[in-house]
Amino acid sequence: MKMTSTFTDASPARSAAEQAVADVLDQMYAAWAAGDADAVARLYTHDATVSMPAVYHVGADAIGAWFAAGFAGRLRGSTTIDEARRVRLIGPDAAIVISTSGVLLAGEASVPPQRLVRGTWVLAREGGQWRIALYGNCPLQAA
Repeated sequence: MKMTSTFTDASPARSAAEQAVADVLDQMYAAWAAGDADAVARLYTHDATVSMPAVYHVGADAIGAWFAAGFAGRLRGSTTIDEARRVRLIGPDAAIVISTSGVLLAGEASVPPQRLVRGTWVLAREGGQWRIALYGNCPLQAA
């Protein structure tokens, strides 16, 4: 599996809107790699939702606080991997992105298979800027 903190997509070409969506996710990965919870939070809509197993946060402030705690603890020095994602526009101001992702903890050379997830991102354009409105994931394989 390729380790990266940038968006990869199997499709050969993207529209300008699809690229703009991809750019937001690249910014997300850069902010994560820098351990910058404030930069992560700025990429979410004010009423965004993060929903994952044992995790549920609503609002950019709550999401930022959750990332800040993670970057100060378990996620310190971590980055993310992401592969084979598809950007699908669902109107001029909304997009869905599907990904296979994982968190590469500090010192790890690869993400253990049991920590790989299928991620679903919903992005919305607000005031001309794409922002993350929802992120959710589920395990890629059974526990």
